[in-house]
Amino acid sequence: MSWEQRYLPPNPALWHGRPDTPEDACFYQHIKPLNLFTQKPEIKTERPFALLGFKCDEGVSRDLGRSGAYEGPIAIRQRMAKLPIQEPSIVCFDAGDIICNDHDLEKSQQALADVTTLFLQQKMLPLILGGGHESAWGIYQGIANVYPANKKLGIINIDAHFDLQPLSPSNRGSATTTFYQVAKAMEASKRHFDYNCIGIQEAGNFRQAFELAKQLKVHYLLAEELYLGLNEKCLDFIDRIIDENDIIYLSLSMDVFSPAFAPGVGSIQPLGLSPWQIIPLLRQLAASGKVICYDFVEHVPRYDIDHRTAKLAASLIYEIIHHHRFHQ
Repeated sequence: MSWEQRYLPPNPALWHGRPDTPEDACFYQHIKPLNLFTQKPEIKTERPFALLGFKCDEGVSRDLGRSGAYEGPIAIRQRMAKLPIQEPSIVCFDAGDIICNDHDLEKSQQALADVTTLFLQQKMLPLILGGGHESAWGIYQGIANVYPANKKLGIINIDAHFDLQPLSPSNRGSATTTFYQVAKAMEASKRHFDYNCIGIQEAGNFRQAFELAKQLKVHYLLAEELYLGLNEKCLDFIDRIIDENDIIYLSLSMDVFSPAFAPGVGSIQPLGLSPWQIIPLLRQLAASGKVICYDFVEHVPRYDIDHRTAKLAASLIYEIIHHHRFHQ
């Protein structure tokens, strides 16, 4: 399979902590390595989570953005390692990384699609650690491989940006084209396109992006609406997505947050959100049991301060793992 040439097995050395920690109290003691070359996960009862790094920011480079998000998966794992496990029954694997070290974004996205397909077929729940937001195109292809067109898919992008940029004349994708590619693929396969954005910044998107979002019937909440404390509107926004879809894919870009909380991102948002404006929505979605895949993207460790962004990403993953309910 194509993913094998772009796959790195997990590195157990990333998972370590204090020697005096109680037994099975933290993620570093609890995470199980899963080498896809040699192992098949043992799935006994509850569906397991599967961490997979996407060490790629070629899409960001094509957008002339600041690079370094390929370092994100390692940094997030290191911060996640020392977080406590509150539910010891949780099963979570570290399945290694998909890489892109030759500028061939499309092959790395295909590799990500193949492994996402593998996880979903095995009834695992992927937690993809980016990397740039070009991950979403690979993840969507993996979902489409497993779920038929009559299965209603809701897509949620918690992000300051729509990422709906049309493809260049060369037809090459990037980090900002990823949901445009998804929209066109869903149109071609006659799938219902339900794309929802939370945290959109008017100062972070071209006028043409808002026009295209209107044309594609994209639902969105502005960052300003979350700042104003329109809690009921936000909860209703999530409720509609849950009620009207069979399955949900949730993508979270770390640049939705204020640099006070997430300085280590590719595109700083001075008017970004606080974590507690997003966490209740994550808990609501996780508790729905309909989310089949998550990704966390656009963390650039080289610009981080005191590992704030990596710690925040790890804390959000903690929230999801401890609040997620699997649909029966």
